[in-house]
Amino acid sequence: MSYVAGADFGTLSVRVTIMETDTGRTCGTGIGDYPLKRSPADPLAARQSHDDHMAALAEAMRSAIAEAGIDGTEIAAFAADTTGSSVVMVDKDLRPLDDYYLWCDHTAHEEAAEITRRAHEEGIEAIRWCGGVYSHEWGYAKLLHYLRSNPDKRIRVASALEHCDMLVATLTGANVADLPRSICAMGHKWMWGQAWGGLPPQDFLSRVDPLLDGINAKLDGRFGNSTEIAGHMTPEWAAKLGLKPGIPIPFGAFDSHWDAIACGCAPGDLVNVVGTSTCMISIAPPDMDPVPGICGAVPDSVVPGHVGVEAGQSATGDVFEAIARRAGSDVATLSQGFENRAAGSTGLLRLGWDNGDRTVLVRSDLGGMTLGWDLHHDAADELHAAIEGMAMHVRIIVERMRGHGVAIDRVLNGGGIPQKNVALNQIYADVLGTEVHVPESSPTGVGACIFASLAAGLFHDYADAQTRLAPATRVFHPRPDAQAVYEQLFPLYRSVYFAFGTGEPQDLGSVLGTLRTFRQGE
Repeated sequence: MSYVAGADFGTLSVRVTIMETDTGRTCGTGIGDYPLKRSPADPLAARQSHDDHMAALAEAMRSAIAEAGIDGTEIAAFAADTTGSSVVMVDKDLRPLDDYYLWCDHTAHEEAAEITRRAHEEGIEAIRWCGGVYSHEWGYAKLLHYLRSNPDKRIRVASALEHCDMLVATLTGANVADLPRSICAMGHKWMWGQAWGGLPPQDFLSRVDPLLDGINAKLDGRFGNSTEIAGHMTPEWAAKLGLKPGIPIPFGAFDSHWDAIACGCAPGDLVNVVGTSTCMISIAPPDMDPVPGICGAVPDSVVPGHVGVEAGQSATGDVFEAIARRAGSDVATLSQGFENRAAGSTGLLRLGWDNGDRTVLVRSDLGGMTLGWDLHHDAADELHAAIEGMAMHVRIIVERMRGHGVAIDRVLNGGGIPQKNVALNQIYADVLGTEVHVPESSPTGVGACIFASLAAGLFHDYADAQTRLAPATRVFHPRPDAQAVYEQLFPLYRSVYFAFGTGEPQDLGSVLGTLRTFRQGE
């Protein structure tokens, strides 16, 4: 028997999965938690400790090995994915100078706006491939914010790394002069692209702010995709994790990209990785054009030979949880009976901008909005409308992608929430008017095991590994009656979305009256 281990680092915990590759069986899992550091004094900040991450990994790995009932030295390879846009600054010895700027840290919004503005002024090619807007979540913006905010530490900044690359560098004993850099991470968050020679021009960055002088030299390294080996496990970390020294470790990637592979994603598919937020991944042909408002399109970022296209929602599960929390309840309780609710029957229209809009507006300054309230609505009504609103936002993103040549023939719902919320999957199918496939068991960590198995040479390619390791799916079909209702409701949602999000002229005077007709079942 051959065993592999994969780790998936989320916002609050890491999950280690051990799979037996001959049968595709998951034989052990373990979870390690770590705190998210927030401050009422700076609500845009969200930080996390590298040491906390590594301690949690050791805890989760040993727990998974114990549950599997195997000797950890039997594991043939290890791979790990992490949240994206989680950036740490390090010194010359690869020691963190401070905590990670986590993906949900929005403190760098001014820096992102400056990068975006100058990139358009100078016609930088990279800005077209990240949807026309450089996000406040991304690497250069956070690095510049750090340099501006920490003048006493500027001289010690030897490099900056995404979490997935810092993890691989730590486990393989890499040094700052020869860092493994994931094409997934650098392409989607740092404007790296082979088509324009790698990182964006240094003189452009220096004109954004002289503090960035010489920064690209500090961001150099060995660039690779997830099917390539980045290094091998050091004896030190093998002992801490209970693994065999020298096992191969591939270049890392972002959780959503590998979750997509775990869901069985293939060219022409769209995967919604629905969790705290939603990341949407599609595998497009290599000759695709840039899509305005879409977070990024990067060759080889998901699998070699195709362009990985990323979009998403800044908050999804977080919105559902906030609605329940304010009502003194929980999502499971409020969701009871949703499978019996008629489409649009609440008469509420909810835009899930509670944490801003990641795609297609790329605006962090927006806020959540619910229209159509009357005196008899309750929190369950708002939650149902929020799920409908999330699905309609996905439809806006799908239509934008299709309108620019990205084929979407099938939708898969991955992440943790679809496993627990049948009504959500059905609403997505009805709103999108297409089948929605949902893994029958959790795909979390399976993508990491797929790429670990490739590093160990146990399968020919990722599709071969998917056949053995990816879980089967349950299919939700659109219901004609519900689909017909959403065909009427969606244009209303779209008009409000672009009216408030871009100032696009719309007839808002009819919105509330039309919502009342849905409420009354007319």
